[in-house]
Amino acid sequence: MKLFLSILVTLFVLQCSSMPTAELPVKSTITGTPLEYKLDGKTYEGYLALDSKITGKRPGILVIHEWWGVNDYPKQRAKQLADMGYVAFVMDVYGKGILAKDHVEAGKLSSANGDPKILLKKIYKAIEILKSNPNVDVNQIGAIGYCFGGGGVIELALDGADLKGGVVSFHGFLGSKNLATGVKKIKTKVLVHHGADDPFIPKNSVETFVKTISDAKAPVTFVSHPGAVHGFTRPGSEKHGLPGLSYNQKADYASFESMKDFFANNFK
Repeated sequence: MKLFLSILVTLFVLQCSSMPTAELPVKSTITGTPLEYKLDGKTYEGYLALDSKITGKRPGILVIHEWWGVNDYPKQRAKQLADMGYVAFVMDVYGKGILAKDHVEAGKLSSANGDPKILLKKIYKAIEILKSNPNVDVNQIGAIGYCFGGGGVIELALDGADLKGGVVSFHGFLGSKNLATGVKKIKTKVLVHHGADDPFIPKNSVETFVKTISDAKAPVTFVSHPGAVHGFTRPGSEKHGLPGLSYNQKADYASFESMKDFFANNFK
């Protein structure tokens, strides 16, 4: 595999509507279904989305939710991926019915599941479930994640997972304790979209991440969006009342289009 690295400081401004990408409509043939599964005796409930009018096998994309849990946001993103022709599966990190009521609880839940070994075991289980769907081409798998989930797909890459479609992180955590050793294991292409003014991610973590992937010539594209803070793809992020958490239309649309191109190229 040819290794490449692209560190982008700015990204072009797309001409787009005033509607956040998460609210863009999808075709009426897109269906979403809760999918219950078990791991180590615990029950989880993910969400599977696909276009019922498409026949034959197609690429599958795993979606890892934010620290809030499996709420409507990752489900809508899964439907959008299905609208692009993929089968999308939102994995459940916390357990069936567990959703954070506020940022304090979200922090506790994400911290309790943040150990890479614990998280990766759940991710690999979810990939098995995605591959087991009869509509999925098991050789054409990708993954995306937001916030907590963004860190999750980076951990997946650092663990040496070899996914044809690659992985995309949106405002994900960058301070993995596995970065120094894991960067040498990266096989899959990685696309990281980061808010340049994100106060949730320490500047030294960003600098360490960029230097480490650069020195290793890892297949990672790092995109920093000027003016964007944490949660820039999430409509209404600012309503949580947390400083540094806010939606950014330009970064939202730019990262969304970038993801579409990334998967289209990788799944050729």
